[in-house]
Amino acid sequence: MPHHGNEEEHGSSESRRDAEQRENEPQKPIIHDNRKVDPKTGQARHPDQERASAASADSDTDAGDALSQAEDILNSVEVPAAESVAQGADVAEAEELRNDLRRLQAEYVNYRKRVERDRAVAGEMAVIGVLNSLLPVLDDVDAARQHGDLTDGPFAAIAAKLENALKTYGLVRIDETGVEFDPTIHEALIQQPGPDVEIDTVSQVLRSGYKSGDRVLRAAQVIVAVPA
Repeated sequence: MPHHGNEEEHGSSESRRDAEQRENEPQKPIIHDNRKVDPKTGQARHPDQERASAASADSDTDAGDALSQAEDILNSVEVPAAESVAQGADVAEAEELRNDLRRLQAEYVNYRKRVERDRAVAGEMAVIGVLNSLLPVLDDVDAARQHGDLTDGPFAAIAAKLENALKTYGLVRIDETGVEFDPTIHEALIQQPGPDVEIDTVSQVLRSGYKSGDRVLRAAQVIVAVPA
């Protein structure tokens, strides 16, 4: 007959020896790279900003996943018909369930529309912020053009590319003369009598204005001719 007891004792003693060896083995040191400058790129590290960016990305991903999951759940729900109600069940209770599901679906649709609208507004405000920051550059371009520095050459080409690129983002210049004065888009700096005008008319633009869509970014500074 085999001696199982001896084998079990032998295995147990080996397990104890292995455990003792692991305890006596020196622990490998854990090295944390806390250097302020990346040794490969030479760029400064900003761990707080990196963690914040990663957290923001995870939050956006989680929000998108949650919306997708909620939409899948609502789309998979079938409102039970009155005929499918189990025999003896209360028809009024089934109708209440259908109304609750319809209300939940309507609330979700409204929530999704609101989220998409908020995202669109945030994108529009980001574009407007960039356009506003470039208005002083466009003023310098106008000044150079008035002094004859943009007739030809590389700077003229760069200025034209900049203006055309901004037009694709909805930027419109306000610089027309001979039009009726509009206080929503014009800022009157000087008023002077005009012999041939019947209404207040823009006679000269001192500084161009700009708008994006229906939003006026900056009113045009003008001289207004008024009826004598």
